[in-house]
This record gives sequence, C-alpha cells and structure tokens, in this order.
Amino acid sequence: MRQLELSILDILTEDSRTPVSQIATMLGKSTSEIADTIKRLEQQRIILKYPALINWERVDVEEVEAMIEVCVTPQRGEGYDAIAEQIYRFEEVNSVYLISGPYDLLVNMKGRTMRQLAMFVAEKLSTIDHVTSTATHFVLRKYKNQGVIMEETKTDSRQKVTP
Repeated sequence: MRQLELSILDILTEDSRTPVSQIATMLGKSTSEIADTIKRLEQQRIILKYPALINWERVDVEEVEAMIEVCVTPQRGEGYDAIAEQIYRFEEVNSVYLISGPYDLLVNMKGRTMRQLAMFVAEKLSTIDHVTSTATHFVLRKYKNQGVIMEETKTDSRQKVTP
C-alpha cells in the first residue's frame, strides 16, 4: 500500500467527514487524485463504511450492549471460520472477532434490554453446533471508545479555602 493511501486512511479514521479538498491540501495532492484514491479504496473494500461515534448515554434511548465470549470446537478443514460466519449472520450481532485466550470468539451485540440479549444467547448462540460455552459481559459504561474520551473529567470550580 502506498504512503498516500495510508495517509488518507489515517485522516478518514480520525474524522470521516474531512472534505476531499482539505485532505488534498493536507497531503499536497490534487483534489482529483485524492477523490480517485478514495474511490479505489472503497471499491477494493478497504474503506467499508463512514460511521459516526455517538455517546448514547446522552440520548434518551434505552440500549444494552454485551460482549459475549464464545468457546467453540473448530471444524475440520474450516477452523473457526464456518462457526464465526453462522454467528455474524445473525442480525443482532454487530461484531465477531477471533481472539486468543481461554475463549475463541468475541461477539459484540446491542439490544433494547438485558433479557433480549440473554434470550439471544440462550436460544440462538448457545444452540449452534460446536459452541461449547459462552460468557456474557454487559457493558455498564464506556469511558473511552475508538480513541475518544466519552465524558471529559469535570474540573472543580470551587474557590480554594486555606486555613
């Protein structure tokens, strides 16, 4: 991958709303060269999506997020891939990762209630062939997400009093 492509990816990762003209200025390239490079990166499925990072705690919507560790028995000739595909095909699932440690897969999902997520694990996830165990962890609060501090620490604005 060329340095130009890496630089564009870095800029878009930091702020996906950065205008093409600004990226061109930052990198000393023409607007058309930057636009063509971004289009090529999208066609190659290197750039998949331009998401916004939302602080859902400030929005009046109830939502529960869970990280589910999944232990599986890999399938002959396919390893973990076939089981991971079964899991990521569920609409409720946001992300699936192959991880190291005592568990094999990490599944991230969101729902309206803890019960809804618990029922997903009990009725859909744990019933998949080759899934041997799960451990569900509910996200209680996010302090930092994708490199962004979710809430700045409050400074004490009271006047100091000395004896």
